[in-house]
Amino acid sequence: MSALPLTGIKILDLTRVLAGPLSAQMLGDLGAEVIKIERPGTGDDARAFGPPYLTDPQGKANNNNSFYLCANRNKKSVTVNIACKEGQDIIRDLAKDCDVFMENYKVGDLKRYGLDYESIKAVNPGIIYCSVTGFGQTGPYAPRAGYDAIFQAMGGLMSVTGHMDGEPGEGPMKVGPSIVDYMTGMNTSTGILAALYHRKTTGVGQHIDVCLLDTVIASLSHWAQIYLVNGTTPPRRGTWGNGGMPAGMFRCRDGELMLVVGNDGQFARTCEVLGAPELATNPKFLKNNDRVVNGKEIMAIFAGLFLKNTVAHWLEQLEKAGVPCGPVNDFAHVFADPHVRSRGMEVEVDHPFEPHLSLIRNALTFSETPVKEYRAPPLLGEHTDDVLSKLGYGEEKIAGLRQRGTI
Repeated sequence: MSALPLTGIKILDLTRVLAGPLSAQMLGDLGAEVIKIERPGTGDDARAFGPPYLTDPQGKANNNNSFYLCANRNKKSVTVNIACKEGQDIIRDLAKDCDVFMENYKVGDLKRYGLDYESIKAVNPGIIYCSVTGFGQTGPYAPRAGYDAIFQAMGGLMSVTGHMDGEPGEGPMKVGPSIVDYMTGMNTSTGILAALYHRKTTGVGQHIDVCLLDTVIASLSHWAQIYLVNGTTPPRRGTWGNGGMPAGMFRCRDGELMLVVGNDGQFARTCEVLGAPELATNPKFLKNNDRVVNGKEIMAIFAGLFLKNTVAHWLEQLEKAGVPCGPVNDFAHVFADPHVRSRGMEVEVDHPFEPHLSLIRNALTFSETPVKEYRAPPLLGEHTDDVLSKLGYGEEKIAGLRQRGTI
């Protein structure tokens, strides 16, 4: 097997919380050396986002919670106080030997410390400097801070998510996980990889501006395109699908399943399975466009039919008929699913507090450069001495920096 795709790439990661750290983790999975900079004493803000925390062997309170653990494997943790001159000098020393500099501070914050793009470019002309913010580097909202839920609201995602008007619980709804952060992390990784390729072919580095608001708007895809075509915001559709009909969650005798009927042939086969073949020849439901127009009626009919039997029964029959469907799983079912297990989506790492700590594997699968090494998310400052000693800092200097609270 070949070396991992990003072997030899060195990343200085000043990002915190989720979007930036997720991107740096993805790049670390692919072989990059990622040096994560954290505040002495407290570390990444994510470490204080609440339980559950790993159990310390000595029973002490600690800062290794699930929020931090999900986004920081395959990194080295170095504590540096960037608010003091000595700390800023350390960051610039580290940046001299790095390919990528990642940060997610509010616009203008790092310029005060001499750690903005132009300052880092002065010590490393080929640097790829990636800024991850809520609103971007330009525009009237650029100085604002924000978190995932704010962008789900402002970017339009919540307006098209939730129960339909007229149903109990109607109104805009947030998507459960921090999905905008995750998508922004993927965009950040894509931008960095593109910039690395550009530098390889031209020798020129650059500044990348990635933000959560741009990401969520772009992610709305065909939903936002509807508005751009006809000026109308699509209504909330609950669990209804976005193309083929009928599509949505249906309650069965003992639970729920999700069904998406993508074409007329699948509709006819679904009607056979449900014991109502006559629906397939009903003029109101003959073609997909007809079923979209008469969506409420066909969904109501299907809802009554699905209540007649169990989830397992319907899934077996629909799968035999070649109709896309699936159970509505909780996480226990997800990670116990035989297909998910065969894909290895749960990986174990050896953490100082938990020798068999489970994490979610990188979603990319390579034939020649598989991601096989998963190192546990580091303890706060775990690699400070090692990284600084390799930078040429002697033991006495490191001890002095620690005594002064710089590291």
